[in-house]
This record gives sequence, C-alpha cells and structure tokens, in this order.
Amino acid sequence: MYRFLLTRRWLGLFALSLAVAAACVLLGRWQLHRLEARHAKNHVITSNATARPVPPDALMSTARGPGTDDQYARVRVTGHYDRAHQLLVRNRPFEGANGYYVLVPLVPADGPALLVDRGWVSAGESATDVPRVPAAPTGEVTVVARVRPSEPASTTGTPPRGQVTRIDLASIGQELPYDVYAGYGDLVREQPAPRNAPALLPPPETSEGPHLAYAVQWFLFACCALAGYVVLARREAADRRQALAGPTTAVAVRIPG
Repeated sequence: MYRFLLTRRWLGLFALSLAVAAACVLLGRWQLHRLEARHAKNHVITSNATARPVPPDALMSTARGPGTDDQYARVRVTGHYDRAHQLLVRNRPFEGANGYYVLVPLVPADGPALLVDRGWVSAGESATDVPRVPAAPTGEVTVVARVRPSEPASTTGTPPRGQVTRIDLASIGQELPYDVYAGYGDLVREQPAPRNAPALLPPPETSEGPHLAYAVQWFLFACCALAGYVVLARREAADRRQALAGPTTAVAVRIPG
C-alpha cells in the first residue's frame, strides 16, 4: 500500500522534507551557539564588574585597545579633564530618547590620556541645536570607568565642529596635542563628584536573550516538516485503500410497523 512512496513525486517530497528539517536543525544549532557566546560574554562582564580597578596600561596601550576578555573591565585614572577638547557623540539613544554622549579626555600627570564617556545628554529641539552639557569638574579628578574598544571610522558626512558620529579613537587622537589610549571608558564614578553631570550609562545587560527560545522553535519546525510528510503519506495510503475497496453499498432495511 505504501509503494507510492517510491514514485518520483513522493521521493521529491521526502527530499524536500529532509532539506527543510535539516535547515531548521542547523538554524537551531546556530541559535545555541549564539547562546553559548552570550554566556561567555556575560561571564566576562560579571567577572570584570567585580574585579578591582586597574591602571589603563594594564589592559591597553596607545596602539592596542582592550582585548575581548577585558571588555567592561574597570580602570582607575587620576588627572584633569581637558574641557577644551570635549566632544559630543551624535545620535546616541538612551531610554527611548535621542541625544549625545559627552566625551572628554582625562589627562594624567604622565602617560597617555583616557577619553572618558561621562554619560548622556538629551538632544535639542532641532538637529542644529547644541544641547546644554554640564561642565566637567576642574582640577584633579579620580575616575573609575569601564573600558570599551574604539568604534569603526565613520562613513557619513562631516558633523559640526565639536561633534563626532563615532568614537573612533585613531581619528580623535589626531586632533589632540597628546597621546591617547586606543580604548575609551564609560564613566562609573568620579571624585570629586560634580553637582550636575550627564546621565551615567547603565552597565551592560547580562540576560541570555531569546536564543534558547528561538532554538526550540527551529527544532519544532524540523519536527513539523517530518511529521507533515508522514501525515500526508498516511492520508494518501488511506485514500488508496478506500479506492481499492470500492464504493460502499447502502442497504435499506424495512422495519414492520
């Protein structure tokens, strides 16, 4: 009764079901690999968040940014903010609003400067309005920051003076009169703390994301592809059995009244 499965039509349908199931399994495994990568990243974040702050040169140099295992590690630097070279990083969303990151070089008594992202300020009413930015502290400041790698160079037009679209440390460093590290820092705290300051950026999330749910969905789709083939084959076999049995004859029975 199931010899029809050897026909070209059903062999093609079987091959298609296998191909769809295999593709779904591969996509499910890809999501699991992304979940493993997320776990590894979360481990780095939580480990670095609890480690003691170190000098920046323990993690990077002027030619080398922080490595993968150093992401979000905390550094401590004492120096003074170079407010004359403050930059606003354009088009940075925060809590559903658009605005700017405030990037200020922190220059120590010796060694390279560290560009510090002091936080976020809201954009003005129009694209040409420059926002009001709380001034960085004057004098000697001790900063603790989470290290971040340099961003890729911008491929868009030239922003207004005093603004950038990317935290591209190679390009920014060319405009400064001193050496800078090849990584920058998201501010955690500064001492003395100013009365007014940009909104601090939150620490990175350590959630697992939707990867496990997506993996389960893809594996279910693989099962559905194979189960659909089986259902169609069983329905075809049932129809063939009914056709071989012929039409059902109805017999009328008269019941005496």
